[in-house]
Amino acid sequence: MVSESAAVASRKAEPAGARPESQGAQLDALAQAQLSGALRLVSSDAETQIERFCDPQLLASGKVNIISLEAVQKRFGDRWQGRKDQVFDFANRVLERSLGERGVSIRVSDMDYFIVHPDLSRLAGQAACLRYLREILGHFLGHDKDAGVGVLQVTKISHGRLQAEQVDATAAEAMLAAATVDEGAHRLGAFHEDSDITTKLVNRWTPFVAVDGRQLRVSATLEPVYELKGFTRIGFRMIRRVIVISTAEELSAQQVACLSASDIMRADLATITRGIDRLRAEAGGERQLSLIVPLSFTSLSSQKGRAELVEPLKEAGGLVRLGVVCEILDVEGVPPGALLAAASLVRPFSLLVVGRMTGSTAASMERMKGAGLQALSFECPQGLGDAEFMGWATTTIAAAKKVAKSVLVYRVSSPQRAATLASLGATHVSLTAG
Repeated sequence: MVSESAAVASRKAEPAGARPESQGAQLDALAQAQLSGALRLVSSDAETQIERFCDPQLLASGKVNIISLEAVQKRFGDRWQGRKDQVFDFANRVLERSLGERGVSIRVSDMDYFIVHPDLSRLAGQAACLRYLREILGHFLGHDKDAGVGVLQVTKISHGRLQAEQVDATAAEAMLAAATVDEGAHRLGAFHEDSDITTKLVNRWTPFVAVDGRQLRVSATLEPVYELKGFTRIGFRMIRRVIVISTAEELSAQQVACLSASDIMRADLATITRGIDRLRAEAGGERQLSLIVPLSFTSLSSQKGRAELVEPLKEAGGLVRLGVVCEILDVEGVPPGALLAAASLVRPFSLLVVGRMTGSTAASMERMKGAGLQALSFECPQGLGDAEFMGWATTTIAAAKKVAKSVLVYRVSSPQRAATLASLGATHVSLTAG
C-alpha cells in the first residue's frame, strides 16, 4: 500500500521537466516497488540524516533495518491523520528506552522508522526490531501478528530512497524467543557480534525496579583518558547514566547517591557489566592499557557488595594490559578511616585507587588526607573564561596535589587547557566531545 505522503514524496523526487507519460510510468514503477517492500521513500527532513549511514560495509553487515507502522496506519484508516502523532510519541518512547547508547532511530516517513544497531549482529538487530514493533502493534492493535512482515533490512541508500528486503522473520522469532527465556533479557542490547540463537550475554542487572517502585535503566559509555606527560591515551573511563524508564529522566549524581544501598549496588554492577560489553565491542580486539571503573563507597562498605563486585572487577582487569583503575564515588563526608578500609579492599584488584570528587573545593579535598587514595578525580567546570579557568585550575590542582600524587581532570574543553593543567601538576585528562 502506498501512502499519500509517499506518493507526494515520489512526485517531488522527479525532475521538473519530465514528460507526463514518463512521469506516470515512473510513478507506477515506484508504486510496485513500494508494494513489494523493495523501495521505501524518505521525507526530505530525514534524507540528510540517513545519508551518513550509506556505507556499503555497514549495509552489507545487516546492521540497518526498517520497522513499518503500516499495519497501524491501515487499522486507523481515515482516523490516521488525527492519531498519528500519538502513535509516533509512543513509538519514540519505545525506541528511546530500548536502543541503548549507540543505537539510532530516525522516523523517515509516515509509516517507517530507520533503525541502526552498530553493536549487534544481523540477526540480533532484526530480532530487536521485531521486539520493538511487537510492542507498538500490541499497544495500538491489541495483537502483534503482523510484526514479522513489518521488519525490513536496508540494502541501499540513495537520494532519499531506501532499498530494502524482507527479513527472515522465522529466524528473528527464534532469536527473540532465546532472549526472552531469561526474564533478565529485557533488552537485546545484551547480544553482540559473536551471538547466535543459542548463545547470549544477558546483563541481569539492568533494568531493575528500585525500592521506591521506579524502573531504572543503567547504561555505560566509554570516554578516552590521556596521560598528560606525553599526551598519550591510557585507555577509557566508564561513565554511568541511570535513567527512569517511565519518564526518560536521567538521575543526577546526587539523586543516585540518595538511592537505597541495594539499588546503588545494582547500578554499580550494571555499570561494570555494560562497560565491559562496550569495551569488547569498541576495542576491536586491541587491549587497552587500562580502564577506569566507577564504584560507589556504599557498595564497597557492605559485605554483599564487595562479594558481588570482585568477579566483574577481575573480568574487566583481564581485558586490559596493565589493570583496572578503581574510582570510588560518593566519598565526600566519609570518614577517612572508613574510606581507607574501602580502598584497601579493592587495591589487590586495582592498578590505582581514585577518589571521585563531586565538588572540587580545597576544603573537600583536604578531608581526603589519610584515606589511602592514590589519586583524586573531578570534572572541569564548563563555560569558564580564560581568567576564571586559570584561577580555578591553580587553586584546585594545588589542593589535590597535597592529597594524592595523581590528579585526573575530566571533560576539559581543549588541548590548550589540558596543557595548562599539566603545567600546574595534573596528570591525566579527558576531553569534551568538542
